[in-house]
Amino acid sequence: MTDSPAVPTPRKITLYRNGSVYTAADPFATAMLVDGDTVAWVGSEQAATSIADSSMEVIDLQGALLAPGFVDSHVHLTETGIALDSLQLGGVRSAAELLDAVAGSRAEGTVLGHGWDETLWADPTLPAREELERAAGGRKVYLSRVDVHSALVSSSLAASAGLDGVDGFSTGSQVKRGAHTAARLAARQLPAAALRGYQQRALAEAAANGYVALAEMAAPHIGSLEDLQLAAGWNTATGEGAAVPEILPYWGQLATSAEHAQSVLDGLGVSVLGLAGDLNIDGSIGSRTAALRADYSDAPGERGSLYLSVAEAAAHLAACSLLGIQAGFHVIGDAGLDAALDALDQAAAEVGEQRVRAAGHRLEHVEIADPDAISRLARHSVTVSAQPVFDALWGGEDSLYQQRLGSRRRGMNPFGSFYAAGVPICFGSDSPVTPLRPWSSVRACLEHNNPAEQISARAAFLGHTRAGWRAARYRNPMAGQLVPGAPASFAVWDVEELMVQVADGRVQSWSTDPRARTPLLPALDTGNDPVCLRTVRDGHELFTNGSLGSLSS
Repeated sequence: MTDSPAVPTPRKITLYRNGSVYTAADPFATAMLVDGDTVAWVGSEQAATSIADSSMEVIDLQGALLAPGFVDSHVHLTETGIALDSLQLGGVRSAAELLDAVAGSRAEGTVLGHGWDETLWADPTLPAREELERAAGGRKVYLSRVDVHSALVSSSLAASAGLDGVDGFSTGSQVKRGAHTAARLAARQLPAAALRGYQQRALAEAAANGYVALAEMAAPHIGSLEDLQLAAGWNTATGEGAAVPEILPYWGQLATSAEHAQSVLDGLGVSVLGLAGDLNIDGSIGSRTAALRADYSDAPGERGSLYLSVAEAAAHLAACSLLGIQAGFHVIGDAGLDAALDALDQAAAEVGEQRVRAAGHRLEHVEIADPDAISRLARHSVTVSAQPVFDALWGGEDSLYQQRLGSRRRGMNPFGSFYAAGVPICFGSDSPVTPLRPWSSVRACLEHNNPAEQISARAAFLGHTRAGWRAARYRNPMAGQLVPGAPASFAVWDVEELMVQVADGRVQSWSTDPRARTPLLPALDTGNDPVCLRTVRDGHELFTNGSLGSLSS
């Protein structure tokens, strides 16, 4: 007796109609047909009526916008989950309020918290280690600053992490540089189940906000190898809760040669897209660890820190270029960018400019870049992965960057200049530094504090979607668009109004004129973000708020 041949599972066919579809195939499209994991058709309501039949599920969009799903080009899954489930310190305005929050924590183990920013306090004096210890009742305390480049730690956590004598550890509770790395790793000694739970919390938050993919920027100084393996493992997970945004994993470990880089890759136990991401050349503006050419305006004599030499960065770039994989660094200050660009020049001289360009290297943040630096980035075909909400939060006249940098703040986050010079750019949140709120990030591009660096809604939206796939050198070149044959990865949004922003160098205005023949995007000047109704990745539902019902099935 022979076994019967397996009966193939029929593909699910779904017709979304009566909405607005953001697609280059038809700027007036109101409907889209999904066949399994692929977009099969986009078109008009009249055409949708003619193709609808009883074999397909029909979803009434009720006027909602259906658009390509967002890609966050820089996140930290476990850190995001911890921040969402621990003390929320963004609203505290004094050391006393912070200590009250610690005292009120119900955590049984280490008291974790995130988001404090002393620049918003009337008195920026930080609590002492002993005060944190008392407030926590003897429990260990680790509270990351909003930029996650420094933290406050209690006496017991400092002792358990062995911080005495480590660079960045002083008499106060704030730890930076090597001491911060040691403190964070000590606070992150969690069992696999806890790590997975935090990651799942972050993935659910992302799906509920329209993300279909996240670039996970793992690194030895941020989390363990197990943390990376768990993050990458979501891409092959099965069973309940397995439908999550795709993970685009990176590992920020320095390589000294092509052989060393290959050895690192072989030892990870999972595939990564490159040895890039948060491999830090410098630190952050808020913690005064970003490397600057000139002193911090509010701290004469301080210019931040360079964590890697030009020679070290060049060897890493050359090694990855020879292997044909992405390399990259965390770079924020102008002196940090100088080091990265000099390293690119040295690597190109060693292995050839074409090899460097072909590898598609990327730099994270790149907040301070003058015209010469931007030109050098373009020459090496380096992608910039930027965080628009940094400017929205800290780029104003009376905000953090003005305090730290004075007039230099106006040249920061030069999105318009990057585009004008042909520098590839993609956008993300650096969550948990800023929230997983993609439309707020798009709005930040339109409302940049320096009008000369504002970009159009269309450019900003593409930077948050298709450009994220391209920056990761994704295997499917059609990802990030909704045209026949493309992956069915999208989100559905309840929007107040749809408009098209005129892409004209003489004017940046909103229009509803259909003659523009440009797909419509939400009007973001209403004060409210669009509400996510459903998120779908490769035809699989990641999130729904339950408001979209079937007309038939």
